[in-house]
Parts: sequence; C-alpha cells; structure tokens
Amino acid sequence: MKVEGGKVRARGAKLEIDELRERHAALNEAKIRAEEKKKEKVQRLEELKAQAREAYGTDDLPELKKKLEDMKADNEARRAEYQKHLEAIEDKLAEVEAKHDALQSGEEDR
Repeated sequence: MKVEGGKVRARGAKLEIDELRERHAALNEAKIRAEEKKKEKVQRLEELKAQAREAYGTDDLPELKKKLEDMKADNEARRAEYQKHLEAIEDKLAEVEAKHDALQSGEEDR
C-alpha cells in the first residue's frame, strides 16, 4: 500500500492517467536530480585525483595509503629524534647547573 495525496492505494491499483503522469513527472525529476548529483560527484572526484597526482605523484588509493603510512613512520622517527635531542640538551643543562651550583657553594665556603 502507498499513501498518495492522502489516499491509500494498493500496489497495482488502477490509476487515472493524470495520476500516472504525475508519478512519471516526479520520477523523472528525481532521476534528473540523481544524474546531476552523480555528475557533480564525478567531477569532484576527478578534481581530487588531479590534486593527489600533483601533490603525491599518483591518484592510486593503495599507493596513497602506503605513502601516508610512510609519512607517519617518518614523522614518528623525527619526533622521537627531536625528543631525544631535547632530553640530551636538558641533561647537559642540568649538568651545567649542578657544576654552577657546586662552584657557587665552593665560593660561599671561602
């Protein structure tokens, strides 16, 4: 059963020609909208593929995923190295401060 214009109709019920024309027009409009959306989506996909080719040399999804994983791994390695470097600087600074404090204490004892 289907409700149309407040009327309940069984599927396959005999419809007047005007009702059939209205249904056909509504379906045709829906088809046109769907085709327009598809065209827009295809165009957007092509734009994104072009951007990917320009930026990464490919628009192949598995290759792009591999490149992303490689970039993540590289970023993690760089982050770890940076952290290691900062920790080394902090350790050196602590040594310098300790020597400075020791010298200060030695001068005060005199």
